[in-house]
Amino acid sequence: MRRHHKAYLVAIVVSLLATMTSYAQQARGYSIGDAIASFSLKNVDGRTIGPGDYQGQKGLIVIFSSNHCPFSKAYEDRVQELNRKYSAQGYPVIAIMPNDPTAYEEDSFDQMKIRASEKNFSYPYLLDDSQSVARAFGASRTPHVFVLKRSGDRFIVEYIGAIDDNPQDASGVQRRYVEEAVNSLLLGRPVVVTTTKAIGCAIKWKNM
Repeated sequence: MRRHHKAYLVAIVVSLLATMTSYAQQARGYSIGDAIASFSLKNVDGRTIGPGDYQGQKGLIVIFSSNHCPFSKAYEDRVQELNRKYSAQGYPVIAIMPNDPTAYEEDSFDQMKIRASEKNFSYPYLLDDSQSVARAFGASRTPHVFVLKRSGDRFIVEYIGAIDDNPQDASGVQRRYVEEAVNSLLLGRPVVVTTTKAIGCAIKWKNM
């Protein structure tokens, strides 16, 4: 009887450890070299958009952003420039808004549409209403960037982190991390700096 009880306890412990590992992996999100899972999110123009719509591209620049965050606002023009520069070369920008809009009304879908129109965004601005995409990526801030390279029908993570090294002053930027990563990929070379620290506002998660 004791032997069966001990085996039962061991099984419970093993199950709990497996569950905790699974949760830890989900919280960590993607790592360099991982293939992302497909997703579909609503764009400000009403269309549903996801990686599957970009199979003709060489890759993607996925940026988690928001309306209310001063850091995201400071980067809007630079994100526009990234899309202008690289979409024609096969690396278009996709922006995703992951915040709980009840934390900041400015992050509501209606306000997203207004912001995209006012700033004339040249790239999709998608709502991650369930926050499942942000959790899958392991995004923690806005802005938080993931550069993906297409390999067959999959998109592989090649860079994670900040857009550049100066959120406050675009004229004072010394390192343009996203540009460096995409330029390397366009030349068929490995990305040298694969991860940097994302600087921005913490994502406002919904109460589970």
